[in-house]
This record gives sequence, C-alpha cells and structure tokens, in this order.
Amino acid sequence: MFSRTESLKQYIKWYPVTAVLICIHIILVGLMEWFGSSQDTVTLIQFGALYDLPNLEPEAWRYFTAMFLHIGFAHLLFNCFALYVFAPPLERILGKWRYALFYLVCGLAGNLVSAWFHQDYFVSAGASGAIYGIYAAYLYLAVFRKDIIDHQTKQVVLTIIGVGFIYSIVVPDIDIYAHLGGFLGGLAAMALIVLFIKRRTRRSA
Repeated sequence: MFSRTESLKQYIKWYPVTAVLICIHIILVGLMEWFGSSQDTVTLIQFGALYDLPNLEPEAWRYFTAMFLHIGFAHLLFNCFALYVFAPPLERILGKWRYALFYLVCGLAGNLVSAWFHQDYFVSAGASGAIYGIYAAYLYLAVFRKDIIDHQTKQVVLTIIGVGFIYSIVVPDIDIYAHLGGFLGGLAAMALIVLFIKRRTRRSA
C-alpha cells in the first residue's frame, strides 16, 4: 500500500491534494528563507506560525496557517517524505475533497491541543499534526475495516505509530502535543466519515 512506484506525472494526477500540499510546504519554506529564515522566530510569526509569547495573543487563523509552515529544511524534508509515502492511499480511499477536509481537521486539532497543553512560551509550526491524523486513520481502518487494510499494512502502521511517538518523546523540541492532538483528531474524524458513508449507503440501498 505504501510502495510508491508512480511517475511524478501519475502521482500528481492520482493524488492531487497531497501533491499540492507538498508544493505549498516547499514554497512557503523557500519564501521564508528568501525573506529571512525558516528557523527565525520573527519570520515564522510573520508567515503565520502559532505562538504563545509574552504580551502577545495569537490570531485564530494561525491555528490553520501554522500547519503549512516548517522550521528548517530537515523538518520540511521529514514531513514531506511522510506525506509523499503515506498520504496517497488515504486520498484514494476518501476521495480528494473528504481527504482535504480530513487533513485540515487533523492539523487544526493538533494545533489546538498543542496550544492548550503547552505550559511555557513557544513558537510552533509544521504538518505533523495532520500527518499523525493520517496514521490514525489507517489505524482506525485496520481495527474496524479489515477489508480495506490487510494484516501486513496493519503491522506497518502500528510500527510507524509506535516509533513516531517514541521519537516524539525522546527527541527534544518535538511538539508531542501536536502529534497527539492530530492523532486523536484523526481517529474521531475517520470514525465520523465512516459513519456518514454507512448511513448514506443505507439510505440509497
């Protein structure tokens, strides 16, 4: 399921939302580097990062914009690679519009939980919340829709989730709250989507 053998042209045609998301991430980091640095606090805030700083109240729109920004090239590369490999099957399963909404909901959930649980001052950005929501969607399908996720894919998903959360705890400066929020948001959103599809199917039957 996660083996990417498509050509670039096929990838863009089959997974347009994921392709656009990756392009947005790359372009925004490029712009931040052009105008300052993607690792500079002032530049991050100017481009829409989420923050909690003394005497400053973040605008509500930052909970959305922060999910499209990244802090440094390593952060960008890691998240874009995760999207490139793991997101396409979910886009095919949900369809591009449901998938786009799902991605935004998970990213928003991650940023809300991050802001809620942070006790110290912070500046936050990244697609990790949405990416962990994608992992959660596969876990939900592996448990409740075994006709979609085979056993081997389930083992891969469990490994990714386990390693991901261990990495989030062990490595400093990783926003585990955003990861957890996106993951829980992904489970809830996927449950609602499956319920919606089941009800619509029953009505049309």
